[in-house]
Amino acid sequence: MRFARPAILLAAVIIVGCGTTRWSDTRRTATEQLLISDAMDRAVSRFDFRAVAGKKIYLDATYIKYTTDSDYLISSMRQHMLAGGCILMDRRDDADYIVEVRAGAVGTDRRDVLFGVPATKVPAMLPVPGVPTNIPELPLATKTEQRAVAKIAVFAYNRHTGRPIWQSGVVPVESTAKDIWFLGAGPFQRGTIYDGTSFAGDKIKIPLIYPGDDDEEGTTGEISVADQAYFAEPVELLADQAEPPEGVAETKPQPEKGNKRPGGSQGVVRASHVEPAKTPVPPKKKPKPSPPTEKKK
Repeated sequence: MRFARPAILLAAVIIVGCGTTRWSDTRRTATEQLLISDAMDRAVSRFDFRAVAGKKIYLDATYIKYTTDSDYLISSMRQHMLAGGCILMDRRDDADYIVEVRAGAVGTDRRDVLFGVPATKVPAMLPVPGVPTNIPELPLATKTEQRAVAKIAVFAYNRHTGRPIWQSGVVPVESTAKDIWFLGAGPFQRGTIYDGTSFAGDKIKIPLIYPGDDDEEGTTGEISVADQAYFAEPVELLADQAEPPEGVAETKPQPEKGNKRPGGSQGVVRASHVEPAKTPVPPKKKPKPSPPTEKKK
């Protein structure tokens, strides 16, 4: 037993350890970046490029190069133009049409609301030792609301003639993020950048307060840049890239009935099957029966 106590102390010294974790914050908060990118995604997704679909297009982004997160906006525009059927060209001289984009506003602001007693300073007419002159903040509920606004517009014109082809009109979109603290508990988070309502980062459902998602304004049924989508190249392009070997006949795929998507876009083109050419064998002709002969009496 006299060796038990030193052994326990030795084990305790061996087990005890320490560690450090380095924490850092970026120059811009993640909430701000999410708000701006969400507003851009939803604004760009409302553009309809069917007027210039199938044409060689050059995206002129000269007037948004000083806009906040301009690289993200340009990439979102290029992605949505490709989804709309445009043929993007890297050089202006190679395009037949120019699509010019501008941004009227890309930025954030915030509002803070306090329900309770704010921090105040009581003027001391006669200073009394031990009596504080400042009343601390006594909040019952606090609310912080931050929003991002993206106001974007595009138009297209013929590069050769300079005549206008199409204009989108101004598309203003607002993204929101709301944080609420109630009696010191929180934050309860809700907004367009969140998937439902969450408490301190964990998603919750409150049927009486938050029955479901509100209908998003301005939806047009077009493909959103934030959604997954698959595209099929035209059949004539695939046929030009790969030629069947000699002695092999290529069968063209037949369009399937009832497989068309809304807006005239086709589904994924299935690969054509190839098989060796066969010479048709004519069917054997059956001999015609001879007419019956009448017997003479």
